Amino acid sequence: MKLNKLLLITFIAFSGTAALAAGGHGHDPKFGGVVVETKAGDFEIVAKPDTLQIHISDHGKAVKLDGAKAKVTLLNGTEKSEVELVPAGDKLEAKGAFKVAKGTKGIAVVSLAGKPPATARFEVK
Repeated sequence: MKLNKLLLITFIAFSGTAALAAGGHGHDPKFGGVVVETKAGDFEIVAKPDTLQIHISDHGKAVKLDGAKAKVTLLNGTEKSEVELVPAGDKLEAKGAFKVAKGTKGIAVVSLAGKPPATARFEVK
């Protein structure tokens, strides 16, 4: 009996891990980025050497970005850089020269008008 419970718990644990590794909850990136679920909605973070973008949606619908702001911290080994993003149409964006490559880790902190800040951790694939 104990062995069956252990196998069931192990199966459930690995099933959950596989779902998260596959993007979790069926949220596929629409803009070529990484999707992270937060309290403020789904963030799709697109990190390229010349552009950082955050697309925010709530149940598949774009969120209004009036008064929104964001800060992304990029981590490459021991090197750290911070970038401010501002509304640009239907996304938050910063243009410039950024050290972004496969394996770059980041933390995005987004403040939407009238809501507490939401944080998303991500890794560039």
